[in-house]
Amino acid sequence: MAQAVERRTGRDETEDERADRMWGELMQEIRVAQMGVQILFGFLLTVVFTPKYADLGDTEKTIYIVTVVLGATATGALIGPVSLHRLVSGRRIKPQAVRWASRLTFIGLVLLLVTTASSLLLILRVATHDAFVPWLVTAVVAWYLVCWFVVPLWVRRRHTTE
Repeated sequence: MAQAVERRTGRDETEDERADRMWGELMQEIRVAQMGVQILFGFLLTVVFTPKYADLGDTEKTIYIVTVVLGATATGALIGPVSLHRLVSGRRIKPQAVRWASRLTFIGLVLLLVTTASSLLLILRVATHDAFVPWLVTAVVAWYLVCWFVVPLWVRRRHTTE
């Protein structure tokens, strides 16, 4: 008779308890990201109603439209886990809901990164038409990638015992 191999998670918790804990942690993370994306998206929505918008060139207007769409998609992805939870609550599928909410959050973070970069590109192009703007935006995106993905992945790899 084969024995079941017990997978240790470092905590003495059931799958449901783990899902509850992970859900709570995920919601705290999403609150931070939601605030940022909602403020940025709200700001973007007002730009079109300013007198300066009419003076923008075609390139800047295109960047603006792309940025607004990216902001809308980031907002959708980061609010999606709340809707997911509400629609599946009580169905006894929390572990699956946590996995899907985590995926939506990751997609939302990537979209937030691109939205922020696009916003920065637009603002710097309007503020200055210098050739260094793409380089500056690239440097900021590289910094975001290091802070948001490289360091966390390095820590995960370095400190994971399995």
